[in-house]
Amino acid sequence: MKYRAVIFDLDGVICSTDEYHFAAWKQLAEAIGVTDFSRADSELQRGVSRMESLEIILRKSERRFSEEEKIALAERKNQIYRSMLEGMSEADLPGSVRTTLFALRERGLKLAIGSSSKNTAFILERLGLGGFFDAVADGNMISRGKPDPEVFLKAAELLALEPCNCLVVEDAVAGIQAALAGGFGAAGLGGAAKFEGTTYPLSSLSDLLAIVT
Repeated sequence: MKYRAVIFDLDGVICSTDEYHFAAWKQLAEAIGVTDFSRADSELQRGVSRMESLEIILRKSERRFSEEEKIALAERKNQIYRSMLEGMSEADLPGSVRTTLFALRERGLKLAIGSSSKNTAFILERLGLGGFFDAVADGNMISRGKPDPEVFLKAAELLALEPCNCLVVEDAVAGIQAALAGGFGAAGLGGAAKFEGTTYPLSSLSDLLAIVT
């Protein structure tokens, strides 16, 4: 096999939490007087860290916030988001994703998560995937968000594999850039499939089965 492992981003690849993120950030934005937080702003937050996402909103505010206030705002958004995630269940894991994951496992590949989200473990539990992956690297383990490759390098380290033996699956351009910077193969879904640097454009996650065998 060309690859020995597949490292998945979480949001937008394994499941979709876009609406939860948008609603939580919009609620926070309105609370600090930013009333024009839009879908386009939300797209800019795709694949980047929580603090970087916050800065996208704060650029629209006339008020200036201290670092302590920014940390508190980010935590406030996370509390809103976590309360929304309580409604997630195994029904939020698409059947095609589940089928593909198990097919990859049957073919002997190691499977990992590489996500900037600090809520990764919680989301995986809600989806019925707690303990399923061979390694999970998330926002609690890194200091630099994508497009820095740190989270994918951490996942490869936990798998005890070199980056060249791992294929990263992403839906965000920042994630593809992170994968390439780390020396990984990069498969792209959605908008990331159209990015010129993407090694393997995917129309669906099941396309992976033809790539890794």
